[in-house]
Amino acid sequence: MITEIGIVAGEIWHYLDGHGEVRFSQLISGIDRSKELTLMSLGWLAREGHVIVRQEGKDYAIVLRR
Repeated sequence: MITEIGIVAGEIWHYLDGHGEVRFSQLISGIDRSKELTLMSLGWLAREGHVIVRQEGKDYAIVLRR
């Protein structure tokens, strides 16, 4: 499972690199992965300091840390 989380974290990083700031709902659609796996991978990226996540209403805005 840890390998799959890492792979999806890479997919998220590449998606954000190409799209800039996105909403979490857009990210799930864009990478076509489950919500649960996307959350785990996004948590990994956030813990490593690669992304900034902030709540906006009932959704989250996500952007790469530059």
